[in-house]
Amino acid sequence: MSKSKQTYSVCFCCRRRFKLAVSEAPPEIMDLFQRYSDENGIMTASHLRNFLVEVQRQEKTTEEETQAIIDGHKHLSIFHRRGLNLESFFKYLFSDDNPPLLPSRGVHQDMTLPLSHYYIHTGHNSYLTGNQLSSDCSDVPIINALQRGVRVIELDIWPNASKDNVDVLHGRTLTTPVALIKCLKSIKEHAFVASEYPVVITLEDHLTPDLQAKVAEMVTQTFGDILFCPTSESIKEFPSPESLKRRIIISTKPPKEYLEAKEVKEKEEEPQKGKPSDDEEAWGKEVPSLRGEKSRQDASAEYRRLIAIHAGKPKGGLEECLKVDPDKVRRLSLSELQLEKAVVTHGKEIVRFTQRNILRVYPKGTRITSSNYNPLIGWMHGAQMVAFNMQGFGRSLWLMHGMFKANGGCGYVKKPDFLLKTGPNNEVFDPKASLPVKTTLKVTVYMGEGWYHDFKHTHFDQFSPPDFYARVGIAGVPSDTNMKKTKTIEDSWLPSWNEVFEFPLTVPELALLRIEVHEYDMSEKDDFGGQTCLPVWELRSGIRAVPLHSRKGDKYNNVKLLMRFEFI
Repeated sequence: MSKSKQTYSVCFCCRRRFKLAVSEAPPEIMDLFQRYSDENGIMTASHLRNFLVEVQRQEKTTEEETQAIIDGHKHLSIFHRRGLNLESFFKYLFSDDNPPLLPSRGVHQDMTLPLSHYYIHTGHNSYLTGNQLSSDCSDVPIINALQRGVRVIELDIWPNASKDNVDVLHGRTLTTPVALIKCLKSIKEHAFVASEYPVVITLEDHLTPDLQAKVAEMVTQTFGDILFCPTSESIKEFPSPESLKRRIIISTKPPKEYLEAKEVKEKEEEPQKGKPSDDEEAWGKEVPSLRGEKSRQDASAEYRRLIAIHAGKPKGGLEECLKVDPDKVRRLSLSELQLEKAVVTHGKEIVRFTQRNILRVYPKGTRITSSNYNPLIGWMHGAQMVAFNMQGFGRSLWLMHGMFKANGGCGYVKKPDFLLKTGPNNEVFDPKASLPVKTTLKVTVYMGEGWYHDFKHTHFDQFSPPDFYARVGIAGVPSDTNMKKTKTIEDSWLPSWNEVFEFPLTVPELALLRIEVHEYDMSEKDDFGGQTCLPVWELRSGIRAVPLHSRKGDKYNNVKLLMRFEFI
């Protein structure tokens, strides 16, 4: 940023002028540069390698790689072709070449374990464009979710107005429907744009057997060979994400319950046996319909055959729901409120259930604005499908985005080993247990830049440059959860905080680093200046350039913070 002055109007006759600061290296960066450069103030490939190994903990770095970094930043250091000067070193540290997570790492976890061993990026009412009561249903939010790496799409399917086809809508609300076939075609087109790992379609089914048969036909014809159909109805163990690459999986309740209810109703409506009607006497008995009982059962069998992940709630209480069947795996759904109650009395049983079976958690019905809940309560008990309203935004959704930045953003993150293990006496992890500190994350917040380029100069304050402060903290198990705040830097587009925070972690495997920037406003609510959320277990040690995102989770072009991460 070049030195110049910026003018703000205070009133029609008065103006205030502010100097635009130049982005300068913080004192600690200057000290490190002096330590790792020669007497002429040049950091050669050898010096840079030492810095990357010792400070950045990039032990495998070669001199060829450091020379490539120098060559890439030559234009910033035109007179020092054999190395970096302070300015170009600082620019490198604050560039997109130095992110907090390593993109080249890609998918690096073992993907050959059963599906129940992974957290899965899961949507709720994936077809809604806005609130839960009156927004339009569309395939657009489904496409957006898939492009973000969401792997579980939920569709509520109902008979259309003429009862001869299938619509997707939020039942018993004012939401306008969208045709199921349109949603299925969009899923097929966009399923593997962001990730090649399987997409699960969870169907909330409100259909007659005839329409279920129609759905079976639609699904089979739309997806063809990429549809995964299990060889037997009950399976002892879920297949792995690796074995299901680029496959579509259907999960819903088997149609048996619906059929039973319909058969009872039809028996009640049968005409009384006895004297034949006049019509029968004259013309003989009506020829039985070919779409009779057997036909309905066939339709039901076709639909049932598609279900790879069987859902359903066994009759009885929570104990019955959480019973583990050694010969059969299934999916159980609980609302966020049901889960909150269940973990009080059955925390360990939920952990045991989720070692082999899938638990889906969904938002309570009163979240009509499409808000979300704290996903950690589900994750720390092993719930794989923590279903979120992806069209909303807010801190809970930022945590969801943070979790699924892990493992190359593929939508599947392996659960920590402690949630999958059983001890010698068949004991499992106790989420209520008090645990010792495993590690401490030390975070230094040096400075920020980019708002001047990404926002109008009066966006934050009509009369002066912004007054920024940062909030940094941990979302994790209750004992690790903490939030801290820097001082406010007044009247600066380039806030320089240089503050250090320490976060002791008992379960670093489930810790997410939360970072927010706000602009202090004395008279109104503080303005939002960006956010990000990062999985602590994948954080790169050292000094990193951390890009910030909008409320909706979209990355800003230029806004970023310079930070340092150390595990002590």
